[in-house]
Amino acid sequence: MATTTLARDPAHRRRRVIRVRQRTTRRWELSALLLILATATVLYAWGIDRAGVHPYYSAAARSMAANWHAFVFGGLDPSGSITLDKIPGALWPQALSVKLLGPYNWAAVLPQVLEGVLAVWALHRIVRAWAGPLAGLLAALVLTLTPVTVALDRRTIPDTLLVLLLVLAAGSLQKAVASGRLLPLLICGTWVGLAFQAKMLQAWLVLPVFAVVYQMAAPGSRWNRAWRLLLAGATALVVSCSWLLLVWATPAPNRPYIDATTNNNPFTLVFGYNGLSRFGHDPNALGAVAGTTASRTTDNTGWTMLVNQSVGPQIAWLLPLAVLALALGVWWRTGQPRTDGPRTGFLLWGGWLTVHIVVFSNSNGNHGYYTAVLAPALAALTGGGVTLLWAEYRAGGRRRAALPIAIGLTVLWAVAIEVPHSEFAPWLLPMVLMLGLCGTVGLCTRGPRTTRRAVHSALAACLASILLAPAVWAASCLDPRYAGSPMSPLAGPVGPDYRDRQHHRAKFPRYPLSSPSARDAALLNYLSAHRSGEDYLLATQAAYGAEPLLRATSQPVLVMGGFTGLTPYPTVRRLSDLVSTHRLRYALLTARRPSTPASAWVKRNCTPVSPSAYGRTSDGSFTLYDCARRGN
Repeated sequence: MATTTLARDPAHRRRRVIRVRQRTTRRWELSALLLILATATVLYAWGIDRAGVHPYYSAAARSMAANWHAFVFGGLDPSGSITLDKIPGALWPQALSVKLLGPYNWAAVLPQVLEGVLAVWALHRIVRAWAGPLAGLLAALVLTLTPVTVALDRRTIPDTLLVLLLVLAAGSLQKAVASGRLLPLLICGTWVGLAFQAKMLQAWLVLPVFAVVYQMAAPGSRWNRAWRLLLAGATALVVSCSWLLLVWATPAPNRPYIDATTNNNPFTLVFGYNGLSRFGHDPNALGAVAGTTASRTTDNTGWTMLVNQSVGPQIAWLLPLAVLALALGVWWRTGQPRTDGPRTGFLLWGGWLTVHIVVFSNSNGNHGYYTAVLAPALAALTGGGVTLLWAEYRAGGRRRAALPIAIGLTVLWAVAIEVPHSEFAPWLLPMVLMLGLCGTVGLCTRGPRTTRRAVHSALAACLASILLAPAVWAASCLDPRYAGSPMSPLAGPVGPDYRDRQHHRAKFPRYPLSSPSARDAALLNYLSAHRSGEDYLLATQAAYGAEPLLRATSQPVLVMGGFTGLTPYPTVRRLSDLVSTHRLRYALLTARRPSTPASAWVKRNCTPVSPSAYGRTSDGSFTLYDCARRGN
């Protein structure tokens, strides 16, 4: 009787209906999230057994996998004689994967795939907590379909780990602002410090934004917030500099020489060669001394960098929607309390976006794939913005026009980006215009008789119109013709590497691990057969000649001059001692690098080896010298 009465209670029935709807919504959201994560996994992982890995980073990863000394210090070769020209943090996951799974291309790329998928999952959780389930799903989908993200996650370049760690840092900051607790803020500083290990100073670009947002929106007194920021900043600094301090405290004879420096100082590597030399001059950094920064520079500089014909299709499809969402999200929340959560989220992601655009526009040596760090901010602003505009549209009033206007501007922007590449997918432009027109007209013609299904269909058409173009460009990475260069990955038919490949009708080299070319295999066989206890298989002039050998073997190789060939290591005296004590016999010099004191010593004191001795014909690019037989 009591049960029957309870079942007839209207309030009980309403609560039961609400619970059923909530369970249905949760199941729908989980299904959508799993579908997005599955899409990300396919886009990032499909065909990675044939992936073209970065020749320099993959060679270092294999060397680090072969020797724990090289692993810790970031040695370019297994003996750890000289470091990379970067901090090795981003290569540690790759080296561990190669050590556990073997020296294969897919083993080197696998950590990048996992980092990319984790970034999508983490961004969903963070944006969902800020702006709701729809915003979280949209943000995850946008990040998944960002073309430069797909191109980068299929390679072995450090930016993938940078993006993941900074997303996690933003999530911790969001928790710290909402709760007022110190621990999430310290965790945020830790994530930023770990991101520094992946990409050095670029990880610190978010710190001013995080500090301002926390000081503006976190609960507590002004001085309490400032004190907590100091603690978090100290945490970020200590974690960031941990590897630098370890290397600096290790006596020079017990560690590798620091590449790209003239003073063997790890702080010069980070703050000079990879820092100030991109904006000005550091006398101890080879990027400034020898002009190697200029050699790295592309045409991706200035305020138009983000929208040029190569970079624009990689990242900028949703830029108008994100900017409009930022402006309206802050404006419409004017007058709310200082700790207003929705406004804080727009300030956080908008600040992230703005700071990176300003820095990239005023620095040199930018590659197009650097813009991948903008993808989480654009995705979050898109998710949060669409949710905000959709809520205002459903509420009616004068603000309801903002949603179709934002969609219309974004569609027109997509047309402007796609027009220079209309031959790539001729059907794409008409499809985007049709979907955008149908969606915006459907939203603008809403009347009293318009059904909910019709409105939702119009919204779906709008979302499809703004996501279709980036989705097509992202999917193009699965086609080897549009997968981009292993050294500068970009999606679609863009970039100088793509134009060169089309001109020569050749594919990008894949730089496989453990599968040397015929020339390199012949050279390795000759060197192994004539090696009689020397510490080094050979010495090479710069990393260019060492990379294919280091990818193919775990034998120590002395990389004279480091990455550029201009680092003053080893000295002529050191090189002479290695030869005289029978620790080094062969040296490989290349005509593609300028002469140095070490290479000049080799030419004066060693005898050229005929390529026919190891079964090859000379192409003029490399010359092998035998230092056991002195030259004239």
